[in-house]
Amino acid sequence: MMDERKELVILTGVSGAGKSTAIGFMEDIGYYCVDNMPPALLTTFLELIENKSERKKIAIVIDIRSTENFDSLVELLHQKDNFNYDIKVLYLDIKTHIALKRYKLTRRKHPFSDRFNGDISQALAYEREKLSQVRLMSDYVVDTSDIAVNQLRSRLTQIFLGSDREVMNIHVMSFGFKHGIPAEADFVLDVRCLPNPYWVESLKSKTGLDQEVVDYVFSFDESKTLLAKLVDMLDFLNPLYIKEGKSQIVVAIGCTGGNHRSVVIAESLKEHFCGRWDNVSVNHRDINRN
Repeated sequence: MMDERKELVILTGVSGAGKSTAIGFMEDIGYYCVDNMPPALLTTFLELIENKSERKKIAIVIDIRSTENFDSLVELLHQKDNFNYDIKVLYLDIKTHIALKRYKLTRRKHPFSDRFNGDISQALAYEREKLSQVRLMSDYVVDTSDIAVNQLRSRLTQIFLGSDREVMNIHVMSFGFKHGIPAEADFVLDVRCLPNPYWVESLKSKTGLDQEVVDYVFSFDESKTLLAKLVDMLDFLNPLYIKEGKSQIVVAIGCTGGNHRSVVIAESLKEHFCGRWDNVSVNHRDINRN
């Protein structure tokens, strides 16, 4: 057994309550996710990955689709203290009339619809009965009947993160307009309006990673003002995107060649974002191009 206990979230609940949305969110925030695992295989699965250090946070959907094996989940939960995992159960619920509307819209088939000759109401009632013990044993119960997708993500953020710091992945990149605009960018910001170090002979062969170039760019008030305005705008927008369910933002900063001004501003944005978010990265696409 390992000394450090890992985290395992078992995601279950009523069909149509949003488990697919929830497991997608768990993957976004760094969980290794598995959908529709039969409970009987869970012990074997955990033994297989026990020594894999990258599997510290796991989320698994176990629901009524595992019809003949589902009852073994209750037995497993009674023994959860025997595992080298901190096991939490998240149960998603939904009111029957809302579930019926969702099934009508998506035209999906309920796992028990054949048993009740296509009567979804009876299938849902039977499913609730099968899930009743697991619901009582759950650590968290979230009713998704009256909440939108972004609100579900916010609720899961509160439960598993406590804050938004780990939710947003921010990638800042610099580029040169003469080499083309990055197709993956959510924001493209043009800093060609700033004084260009390229025309200073001693700086021409250097890049925005050199302190002399940084000092030159920020020796101008317009550079400082532009950076402050960019920071203010992005600090305002990023939380709004999180509320709308977006978990990754790519900010592309462009200058003429991608060697000087865009690199300086991209590095400055990265430094600022690292103070607010956990998952921040930067790269300079064109820094080695002439």
